[in-house]
Amino acid sequence: AVYLIAHAGDALNAVQHEQFAALAARRRAGEPVAYITGTREFYGLEFAVTPAVLIPRPETEGLVEWALEHIAPAAQARVLDLGTGSGCIALSIAHERPRAQLCAVDCSEASLEIARSNAQRHRIGNATFLHSDWFAALGTQRFDCIVSNPPYIAAGDAHLAQGDLRFEPARALASGTDGLDAIRLIVAQAPQYLQAGGWLAFEHGYDQAARCRQLLQAAGFTQVFSRRDLAGIERISGGRLDASRSKS
Repeated sequence: AVYLIAHAGDALNAVQHEQFAALAARRRAGEPVAYITGTREFYGLEFAVTPAVLIPRPETEGLVEWALEHIAPAAQARVLDLGTGSGCIALSIAHERPRAQLCAVDCSEASLEIARSNAQRHRIGNATFLHSDWFAALGTQRFDCIVSNPPYIAAGDAHLAQGDLRFEPARALASGTDGLDAIRLIVAQAPQYLQAGGWLAFEHGYDQAARCRQLLQAAGFTQVFSRRDLAGIERISGGRLDASRSKS
């Protein structure tokens, strides 16, 4: 768009016209602009995106804001981002908290390639990337904070076949018949990977907050909370691991 404005008086040559027509056709077919341009802005940074990763969304910035409130600027905290995708959450935190150490995991090597490229793009050196199915490859590592934007849409939800969601990776969107399979796993296993007194927070669907709080309380988390997004929807829930419930 910037080029077109700056060169409004220029005529397109045959190659440029063909390229423009191809891009316009993709958009008419409903393909998200972020996949067409290959980038999306998130928390003040520009991230490369491809159809291998979920497109970063403004409401997810609330999870970054929550994390920054719980990680002091001088703290050498260890932070885990589960299902990192483009790396937007982990790298935004790493950018704002350069003394923290981020570990970003994903089950997709294609996603990790994008996340690594975004780390290089922003010259972020305090983040590492690991191929892992949730916690599976983490061994005995423990973290001060765990964050995640997991899949949370019910597998049969009609919205998966509509709009931008048609083009995004299904594994990053749907999770079981009620959308909570991944969240149940994360909440159940997180105590094994959190330091005593560590925090867990994750994004979820518009109608899932109450159930997520129940899961957190049942797993031994205290100070359980839900936070609303700018639209007033309870979008993030989490809690703190009671020291007496930390698992060895």
